[in-house]
Formats: sequence, C-alpha cells, structure tokens
Amino acid sequence: MYLHLGADTVVRTSTVIGIFDTDNTTLSKITRDYLSRAEQEGRVTTITYELPKSFVVCREDDGGERVYLSQLSAATLKKRVENAWK
Repeated sequence: MYLHLGADTVVRTSTVIGIFDTDNTTLSKITRDYLSRAEQEGRVTTITYELPKSFVVCREDDGGERVYLSQLSAATLKKRVENAWK
C-alpha cells in the first residue's frame, strides 16, 4: 500500500515509522534537534513551500531514515493510512 503525502510524493506504508504533527512535536527540544540534524545530513524532503503541518519519518532501503515535510495534517495522513488497510 502507498501513502500520498501531498504534491507528487508517495511512500510505501510499510516504510512509515511515524506521522507527527508539527505544532505539537516541535515544542520539544529533542524533536527540534532531530529535525535540525536530519536537515544538516540532507535527509529532509520538503513537499511544500507552505508552512508544514506534519512530518513523516520513513525507513530507507539503506537502513537510514528520510523525513518528509507535508502541508497535510497528521490527522489527514493517519486517515489515509487507516483507509488503505480497509
């Protein structure tokens, strides 16, 4: 199954580690540090140039992680995953 993250970006649901709401999770210094480090390492893919509402962490084939910044809310993405498994 696949999850459409917005724009022209689709990922396999089996690679999704987590879907996070940016308003709630970026309050934590640990999360901000994680996103900053991922950006410095070139592991962030920006799907939109609007203010991102969520970020999705996916496992890559090489064992690393990729972070996708999406304009869609975490609740919308969660519903899409749930509907894909029905």
